[in-house]
Amino acid sequence: MTSYGSPSAASSGSRTNGMAIASLCCGIVGLFILNIVLGPLAIVFGAVARRQTAAGNGAGMAKAGIILGVIDVVLWLVLLAVAASNGGFSWYVGG
Repeated sequence: MTSYGSPSAASSGSRTNGMAIASLCCGIVGLFILNIVLGPLAIVFGAVARRQTAAGNGAGMAKAGIILGVIDVVLWLVLLAVAASNGGFSWYVGG
């Protein structure tokens, strides 16, 4: 007889790779802030997760994280080029 809610029934499912989740999160957050730091992290975490996982268990998340990481780095380069073409960076402080 099967007992529902037993610990063995709850832990029998497959788990998503944590590196794939970290890659996806870094890629998404990197679109908005700190893209030069989080973009390469998303690429590295995604590459490690792709090596660790088989076809399932987060391979899609890892691939999405790698793609978002590349977009983050390209976005940073575009923003850097736009800032450089507008006369560079300057800080204005008060009066």
